[in-house]
Amino acid sequence: MKLALISDIHANVEALQATLADIAAQSVDRIICLGDIVGYNTDPGDCIALIRRAHCLCVAGNHDRAVCGQITTETFSTTAARAVAWTRPRLSPDEIAFLGGLPLKANVDGRLIAVHGALHPEVGCESVRLDNDERRMLSFKALMAEPSGARICAFGHTHRAGVYELCGGRAASRPQEDVRLREDAYYLINPGTVGEPRATDRRASYMVLDLARRTVAVRRVAYDTSLPAAKTRRAGLAPRAGFIPSRWRGAIARGLRALRLYNPGTEAGLPRI
Repeated sequence: MKLALISDIHANVEALQATLADIAAQSVDRIICLGDIVGYNTDPGDCIALIRRAHCLCVAGNHDRAVCGQITTETFSTTAARAVAWTRPRLSPDEIAFLGGLPLKANVDGRLIAVHGALHPEVGCESVRLDNDERRMLSFKALMAEPSGARICAFGHTHRAGVYELCGGRAASRPQEDVRLREDAYYLINPGTVGEPRATDRRASYMVLDLARRTVAVRRVAYDTSLPAAKTRRAGLAPRAGFIPSRWRGAIARGLRALRLYNPGTEAGLPRI
């Protein structure tokens, strides 16, 4: 069985269209969506339609659950909460019902467990980020206790691609490109993000997992990022200047000063985005 793993689409239809076009050339048997179909960007309904048309097996992300009212946005950033509030009235009852019916966990052929955030804990797992060794070890322990015997867990939520291996009690990060999976090891794998990159590489990313060959590889897909960015700005969903991490502001301000766009009188020394 050959699977395409996608995650964190976040209502970016241009990124999703490009990703699905690339997947079509990979001869996969099924597409697994690891959640967060909606949020941040402006085309939630179109993205839901594409996911349904592709017959993806989906699990729920925290943004999906927030939009359909299953969880609150108390722990969300201001930008994320604003997008949830903007999205909710723009979806049909059928689309809301689709998001509300997504499970938190899915078992694929007894060989892969799909989640959004983490395989642990039982409550709130969609909001836990596997972004450090301690949390990943907790999900490794949950994977080892999995009744189905699956040795691979696919997760999203961090927006960063990664392959993590546990073998002989030792955990390690593996290269992302064309990793061969050992039969005696356990794996946590993250395909990155289709529509909301958090790194300098703005391309959409997804993974191809070949269970027969026991290989996994990240694929990156270019698309015109200016299109969703322009729509997000027009909708008032773009991050404010205050959303920019403080460690970045000095470098940004120096760049703006060089371009004579810097005005120390504005909030935090930066123009509003």
